[in-house]
Parts: sequence; C-alpha cells; structure tokens
Amino acid sequence: MKKSKPEKYILIIDFGSQVTQLIARRLRELKVYCEIMPFQKITKKEFKSNNPAGIILSGGPSSVISNYHPKLSFNILKRGIPVLGICYGQQLMTSMMDGEVSSNSNSSEFGKALISKTNESPIIKGFFKNKKEQVWMSHGDIVSKLPEGFKIIASSKISPNAIIADDLKLLYGVQFHPEVFHTTNGKKIFENFVNISGADKNWTMSSYARKSIDSIKSEVKNEKVICALSGGVDSAVTAILIHKAISKNLTCIYVDHGLMRENETNEIKKMFKESFDIKLVVVNASKIFFKKLKGVKNPERKRKIIGNLFIKIFEREAKKIGNVKFLAQGTLYPDVIESVSFSGGPSVTIKSHHNVGGLPKKMDLKLIEPLRQLFKDEVRNLGKELGISKDFINRHPFPGPGLSIRCLGVVSEKKIKILRKVDNIFVSQIKKYNLYDKIWQAFATILPVKTVGVMGDNRTYENVCCLRAVTSIDGMTAETYKFDHDFLMETATKIVNEVKGINRVTYDLTTKPPGTIEWE
Repeated sequence: MKKSKPEKYILIIDFGSQVTQLIARRLRELKVYCEIMPFQKITKKEFKSNNPAGIILSGGPSSVISNYHPKLSFNILKRGIPVLGICYGQQLMTSMMDGEVSSNSNSSEFGKALISKTNESPIIKGFFKNKKEQVWMSHGDIVSKLPEGFKIIASSKISPNAIIADDLKLLYGVQFHPEVFHTTNGKKIFENFVNISGADKNWTMSSYARKSIDSIKSEVKNEKVICALSGGVDSAVTAILIHKAISKNLTCIYVDHGLMRENETNEIKKMFKESFDIKLVVVNASKIFFKKLKGVKNPERKRKIIGNLFIKIFEREAKKIGNVKFLAQGTLYPDVIESVSFSGGPSVTIKSHHNVGGLPKKMDLKLIEPLRQLFKDEVRNLGKELGISKDFINRHPFPGPGLSIRCLGVVSEKKIKILRKVDNIFVSQIKKYNLYDKIWQAFATILPVKTVGVMGDNRTYENVCCLRAVTSIDGMTAETYKFDHDFLMETATKIVNEVKGINRVTYDLTTKPPGTIEWE
C-alpha cells in the first residue's frame, strides 16, 4: 500500500469480482480516496501500518461452502473498523462470524430483483425511495443463518438476507451489487458507508493527474519512453500525461496495421502535428499484419498475433531511438478486467486485449499504464484536465486490434476494405442526425457468412454486415441504442447501394451482459 494516501481512506479487498473496480468508481464519485488490494496481500503487518477508515469486501466467483474458497489470513472484523461485504463479501463475513451460508436449487438469483425494507439501519439511509427498490443480483449461494448480533434490513423473493447489519460493530452485508448501474440507488449504500467510516472526501481528477505525473517522473527519471499511439482517446491522454511528466524523453509511435477506420491514419498525423508538440513516428506495417493474420479465425489468436507484432515493431523502433527503457500504453480498467484480474484476484478471463493479455511474456521494455485504474468517462475527464479538445475527447472507443476483431472469422484485405466502407457510412449517418454524442460506441461488423440476394434482375451471393450501437456510462454494462426505424432503413439501404460486397444489413440488439460490446 502507498504511504502517501490520505489518513482516512477506504480499502477494497478484492476476491475476484469482474466489477470490483466499479466499487472504486462509486467511491471516486463521492470524492473518496480508495485502494484495491487482492485478498492474498492482506497481512497483519501490512494492515497495521496502513489502517483504513473503512473496508469493503468485494464479490467474487467462489463459494464459501467450498473447501478452497478465498480467505483472509486474519480476522479483520474484530478490529472495530466499519466493514461492508458485497455478495461473496457478505457471505464470507457471515462465515467468519459463525453464521451459515447455503446453496440449493432455489438459492440462485441473477439479474434485476426487487428488495423490501424490513428494518432500519444507517446503511440504508435514503436508499428506499419506494416500497421496493431495484437491485442487481448475481449469486448461487445465500446467507441462511445470521451471525449473532446481526439483523435483517431488507429481503428479496429469493434472498431473505439481502441486506444485513450489526450496527454496534459497524458490520454490514448486501447480497446484491450496489456498485453496478442496474442497482438504482446503489450509490446511496456507498455514501452511507463512507459517512459511517468517516473517510475523507477530497479525491478529484486533478489530484489524480498530479499524482500520476509525479509517479511517472519518479519511475522514469531521465530514461526514454515510447508511447503506443492508436489515435484514440486513451493513448492520446496517456501521451499527454507522460509528456507533461518527462517532456523531451517521450516519442510516440503510431503503427498503421492496415486495420484502421476510413482516413484514420491521415487524421492522426494531422492532429498530432498541429495540436501537440510531441515527437511522432509513423510505421506502415499493414503487409506484415495481414500476412501473419492470414487464415486465422480464432479471435484470441488474432489478439495474440497483433499484440506480439506490436511489441516487435515497438522494440525495433526503440532500438532506432536508442536506450529506450519504457513502453507506455493507454490500457483502461475495462480492458484489464476482461483480460486478467486487476488486483491479482481469482477473476475469470473474458477475453484478452492486445495491450493486456495479448502481450508476450518476455519483452525488453517495461510497461507504463497510467490509466489502468480508470474508466473511459474518467479518462475523458482527465483529458479535459490536461487541455485536450472536446471534439477529440468525445470520440467513440476504438479497439487496439482495429477492424480485425470486427471482421469475424478469417481476416483479409478485401473484407477489411468492405467493412471500412460500411463502418464509415454508419458513423456518418449517426453524425448526420446528431446522434454521435448520445451513443457510447457505434460500429459495424462483417459476418463470416454469405446470403442470397436480388439486386436488379440479378441474383447475388454476398456478405452480411451487422451494425451495433450502445449506450453506457463506463463500458462495464451497456444497453442497445434505440434507433428510429426509418434511420435504420435509410442506413441499410445506403450501405447495400454503396458498398459492393454487402447485400444484407442486420442490427445487434444484445446488451452487455450477456454479450460484450465488441463481437470478438
């Protein structure tokens, strides 16, 4: 744990939940400094020298009924510090306090649920605005017997102990996930817990920027850094942040892998030459990327191949610059949580990202990832703090592997050209109708199937494309954008008429979860 933290902060103990960082996000919104630590690192010595004002136990994929479930090396519940257990954290707390947790055919609960208040407690102050409140459940076990001193605060149809509390010992547990968007008033739970713990409320994005700049200066010193520049918001903010820390020792490298959107490479060159006084090296490597991707269908292999090629190119360019020690990347928390556990906890890998799980195990450069704990909207706020223009900051996310993971199945130059045209028409239509800023991310995919069509008097047998647009706050969950039917009809007609190789257009209605935003 860092010694520079405020005296009254919140410690989040990670048990491998996919949404642990959302807990930190909710606390940041309340201007509370917090740190996430994997449960394995919580030792008595470490804990004693970094005494937090409050502790939150995260959810996780394990079961406390199992003989091998994640445990703490000592009992933090007897230290007089306020503790909030979420899902698995509630169940672990119950087990540690000699309560009981059980599992049966009726104990599973996934998705939206309604809970009713049965008792009063400071933890639910202002939470129940209605007789029943919507929460988000995701569990297979339930608390079946409360520990001594606890009382039931709220119940759902399946979880009789949806909220529990021992107000004298300042111990609280919730079966649902107050950190996710679908728990309507979840932020109130965290606000109440912060007030109970007495944690300081002085964390801001400007303070995060200052701390990051100081941290980069301390780590890099006078060494040289290259920054992997994609042209997206994340890598640009990373570049500006590092530039403010080390100035002349930064070189940005943009690798054109032939998988970018329409005119993207030219726009990136123009933007960085006109807007930023940062050294930029542009590498045209499309031939080698298409060669290595030839015949590859598996999306994980695509990401691994692209990740390895990026690193090889960066290492080659670093040798040209000479004595480069660090590689900077615009990795965000949603990238990390889908690839690996952010804090080393036992979370499940959803997919590797080329700048997370797609990197080779051995490389000559040390990584700098100053945005690794942030969400996209937080990165945009950081960009504003750093003086980056609003138009650039509000660009939709674009994946590092580019159009390769939107070209389902085998990647080829021909299919990428078709996809690029479809994507450009779709986004242009969105901008034409002033919808761009209302949508989190919009893009097209080309499917690995062909269908029969009729164009004029001729039979066609061409590719199918699928359009996708979602709204989101942080990229962890997403809802399908509800276009007007006439918009979709006009866009589909325009694509079929103007893009040779497409004779059918579909629209993706899947939310996240169960789907991810990108298809691969």
